[in-house]
Amino acid sequence: MIYLDNAATSWPKPPMVGEAMVSMLEQAGGNPGRSGHRLSIAAGRIVDDARDRLAALLNAPDPLRVILTPNVTHALNAALLGLLTPGDRVVTTGMEHNSVMRPLRGLQASGVLVDVVPCDPQGRLDLDALRVALVPGAKLVVINHGSNVTGTLQPLDEIVPMVHAAGSLCLVDAAQTAGTVPIDVTALGVDILAFTGHKGLLGPTGTGGMVLAPHLQPEMFRPAYSGGTGSRSEEELPPEVFPDRLEPGTLNAVGIAGLGAAVAYLQEIGIQSVRAREAELVAHLLAGLASIAGVQVYGPLDVEQRTATVSIRIEGLPVSVVGYRLDEEYEVLTRVGLHCSPAAHRTLGTFPQGTVRLAPGLFTTLEEIDNTLRAVAEIAHSVH
Repeated sequence: MIYLDNAATSWPKPPMVGEAMVSMLEQAGGNPGRSGHRLSIAAGRIVDDARDRLAALLNAPDPLRVILTPNVTHALNAALLGLLTPGDRVVTTGMEHNSVMRPLRGLQASGVLVDVVPCDPQGRLDLDALRVALVPGAKLVVINHGSNVTGTLQPLDEIVPMVHAAGSLCLVDAAQTAGTVPIDVTALGVDILAFTGHKGLLGPTGTGGMVLAPHLQPEMFRPAYSGGTGSRSEEELPPEVFPDRLEPGTLNAVGIAGLGAAVAYLQEIGIQSVRAREAELVAHLLAGLASIAGVQVYGPLDVEQRTATVSIRIEGLPVSVVGYRLDEEYEVLTRVGLHCSPAAHRTLGTFPQGTVRLAPGLFTTLEEIDNTLRAVAEIAHSVH
C-alpha cells in the first residue's frame, strides 16, 4: 500500500506519538489545569511541554500565546469570529479552504464586508490586486501559506509587510505548512498563525492551535464559546488572559501529549531536513508526471514555490475513476474531488469535478513514487 494522502492527515506517525498518548492515559490521566493533585499536575506539565515545544518550533514570542484547539478549523473560526464584527472589512484570496470561506460567508451575511483577491492559474496570489484591495482599508487579511490543492506557497515575506503597511492584521492558515516548511512567526511578523497538529506536525487528529503576536490583547477577541478554564472561576465572563480566554473546557490532553512528542521528533531531525526530503520527492514526482501523455499537473513546477502536494487530471477520465483505480488496482491512496476548497478549484478551472491529489510525506519513499508513476502511466495509457 502506498499512502499519498498526507495533505489530509499524515501517516504513519512516528512511534513515539502513540507511546506518549498511551503513557498519558496510563501515567498522567488527570485533568490539566483543574485540580491540585499529582495526576492533574503531571497532565498540566505534559500540556505545557507541548506548548513550549510548539512555541520554539515556530519561534512564537511567548508559549502562553500558543492557543491549543481541537483542529485548525477551530483556530481559524476562533480568530475570524472573535475579531470581526458587522461593518468590518476582511480581504482573502481565491485559494482558500472552506475553513476560511464558510465562516467568512456567515460573517458576510451579518454585515462583514468580504473581498476576495484573485490568484493566477497556478494558485499564486496577485500581489498588485492585493495592494489595490488594501487601499480602502481592511481590519484583517486572511491567506493560506500553502494550498491544500496545488501546494502553492504564498510569499509571506512580501505579503505581511504589505498588509501591515495598510494598517491591517494578517491571519495565516498554515494547515499545510506547519511542520514541513520552516516558519518563524516573529521574523515574518505574522499577527495570527493557525496550524493543525495532525498533518505536517505529525501529531494525532484532534489537535491544532494558533500563535498570537505580542500586540494582540485578550479583550480584542470575542470568544466563539465560553466555559470553565480552571482560572478566574469567581467570574462569569471569560478571563482576559491568554491562553485561557480562547481555551475553555477540558483540553484534549491525550492528543496534546502525542503532538508534543511529534514536535520533539521534528525538533530532533530539523524542519529543514523535512523540507529537503519532501522537495526531493515532489521533484521526482513532477518530473515523472511530465513524461506521461494525457496527464495535466496543477500548481508551480518549481519545488521551491510549493509543498509536496500535487494535483493532477488524466484527460478522458473522471477524477473519481482515476482515484478508484489507483486504490483498487494499485493500492495507491489519494484524495479526489474538491478537497473542501471549491474557491481554489474555481481559480484553477477544475470546478466542479476537482482533481486527483497526490500528497507524499516525510515517510514516503522514492520507490513508492516510482510505483505511483507507473500506476498513473498505465491508467493514462488505457485511454490514450
